[in-house]
Amino acid sequence: MANIQSAEKRMRQTARRQKRNRGVRTRLRSTLKTYRSASEKDQSQMIGATVSEIDRALKKGVIHRNAAARYKSRLARNAQATKASKPAAAPKAKPASKASKG
Repeated sequence: MANIQSAEKRMRQTARRQKRNRGVRTRLRSTLKTYRSASEKDQSQMIGATVSEIDRALKKGVIHRNAAARYKSRLARNAQATKASKPAAAPKAKPASKASKG
């Protein structure tokens, strides 16, 4: 236990920050897990919210800016790979022309 008043204050401040940061970090990790476990269709809809959550954690100082860039880069690369692996829609077959009866 700290004996100096400034050290005691630092401990109180650190405890408050840890509590605040834990919520932000938990929310970020939950969002990332939800994104990764979602289907391809849902992932395309969730990417904006996931990137926003990463930015929020960065703004609050919970993660380093390089870590945030790395997370976002991996999300974008995953989205591109998903989009590229999706087979192109097959062209619709034209209906057979009506043969004249005769």
